[in-house]
Amino acid sequence: MTTDPPVRLELLTRAGCHLCVTARETLTRVAAEAGVTSREVDVDTDPELRAEYGDRVPVVLLDGREHSYFTVDVSRLRGDLGIA
Repeated sequence: MTTDPPVRLELLTRAGCHLCVTARETLTRVAAEAGVTSREVDVDTDPELRAEYGDRVPVVLLDGREHSYFTVDVSRLRGDLGIA
């Protein structure tokens, strides 16, 4: 039995967010370069996420911890993923 690798990157978004579209494209590219999994979570589907991150999307979480928001800090993220 195989298990999926843990998700290292999460992108917190919401519908209609133009910054989220750009962040999604960037995060997808960086995740592929690093060989890690990523997923997108709509903050409006979870009241706790909406309360915490509602006005700051998009937010990048790396290993469950906030890494950057509004834009993806690509150079820092690449360094933290060991692909600098």
